[in-house]
Amino acid sequence: MGLFILRRLGVMILTALCLTFIVFWLTNLAPNLEKLAKTQGNARMTDDAVVSWLENRGYSQPLPVKYGQWLGVLPGYVIEGSDGETRARCAGPGVALEDASTFCGILQGDWGFSTVFKADVSGIVATRLGLTGKLMFWVMMVMVPGALIIGVLAGMREGSRTDRSLSTVSIVSTATPEYVSGVVFISVFATATFGMNWFKGTATSAMEDATFENFFLPVITIALYGMGYIARMTRASMTEVMTAQYIRTARLKGVSFPTIVLKHALRNALIAPFTVIMLQFPWLLNGVVIVETLFNYKGFGWVLVQAAGNNDIELLLGVSVVSVFVVLITQLISDIGYVFLNPRIRIS
Repeated sequence: MGLFILRRLGVMILTALCLTFIVFWLTNLAPNLEKLAKTQGNARMTDDAVVSWLENRGYSQPLPVKYGQWLGVLPGYVIEGSDGETRARCAGPGVALEDASTFCGILQGDWGFSTVFKADVSGIVATRLGLTGKLMFWVMMVMVPGALIIGVLAGMREGSRTDRSLSTVSIVSTATPEYVSGVVFISVFATATFGMNWFKGTATSAMEDATFENFFLPVITIALYGMGYIARMTRASMTEVMTAQYIRTARLKGVSFPTIVLKHALRNALIAPFTVIMLQFPWLLNGVVIVETLFNYKGFGWVLVQAAGNNDIELLLGVSVVSVFVVLITQLISDIGYVFLNPRIRIS
């Protein structure tokens, strides 16, 4: 197990380097850099002025060098610009040139400075990630138990009326986009149009104090969309397990049906849904963009939209690092969880 984890960690690091390099390359394309120069400098800058602005701030260096500096494995640039001012990558806002470090990158905990929010990227990402984490927690608390119950009940007796009804509900919930169900929920439960003004149509106040009134609609909007997919996977897995030979043997021995389901079938039936459940974490992290925007909940998805819309390169890179590692870590946990769910699975 230990050797397997070490190998997977090595693969994860290589994968993270490749993915972050691709994102770094895309964000440092010439059009993006030109837009950044005109946004931070002057919208009417000439082409020569743009080139000068980029050279003075290290953006004209070779891509591998800039990526190494961003990671923190290469010394940060020190450039004496054409305007006579000396600039250093590690001399951020409020840091004197002589006090600047030699290395300043992701590995040193320096995630850069946001040009939109005028603050350190690490602080922004941590704050917004915490808000989305709170949303993700309650979504999982609603989505996972509900989906497993629906899937198990549908899969216990394949082809029954209960199976058909619950399968229809699962398909409808998955087929309904979040921006549709969210608007419907706001229109029905958060306005006086239908006389059911039970909840708030905005979750801004939930950032400070989440209550049932201001947090229920965004949670249920996300949970319903993911619940149907997990329920369908659970139902398919449960149906397959219930036709296995050892289940038939247990029935012939006179074991009660609830005992067969809970003690023999459920554990093996959870292997496939477990993978799907673990995949919900990276999906929730980046897939809440629509819901957070719709309900004005300023979490990780919302800050991703702000960074992309305003060409905030450093913030986009910080968001990409978090996203990549969440995906890789959840996959590692998923692989390890297989062994505990089914002892027949061995790690080679």
